[in-house]
Amino acid sequence: MGLTTAKIELRNPRLPDLPPVIVDALADTGSDHVCIPEHIRRLLALEQADTKRVTLADGTSRAAPYVGPLQLRFGNRTGFAGAVVIGDQPLLGAIALQDMDLVVVPRSREVVVNPLSPDVAIGSARTTRGRFSRAISATSAFPR
Repeated sequence: MGLTTAKIELRNPRLPDLPPVIVDALADTGSDHVCIPEHIRRLLALEQADTKRVTLADGTSRAAPYVGPLQLRFGNRTGFAGAVVIGDQPLLGAIALQDMDLVVVPRSREVVVNPLSPDVAIGSARTTRGRFSRAISATSAFPR
């Protein structure tokens, strides 16, 4: 299986007058985060909000700046994320892929909008073990 990339538009939503940056991001379902190189952080004037310790593909661990917010756009989908500043190629991790409801197609090596929800991203926004879910399930107004 080869590498899959996607053309993603990146913006700093805090500075809407800055032009967007279009990148070929590596779609990596084994990674959690969006990763960007330092030169893209500078182009978008993204400020460091924190430091994250990340595990790299070779198994080593490294602390890296965590910046944001970052607006991502692919097709008719928009998402917001923080980004780890590391490496020399932008990387689109599983959280951003899921948030924008994008699918990696291994056979064609492309990223596409989920064909089961072409018009709007679908996702899950519920709790299964919190006090709120117990309170709802304990009432007769909501059948089990």
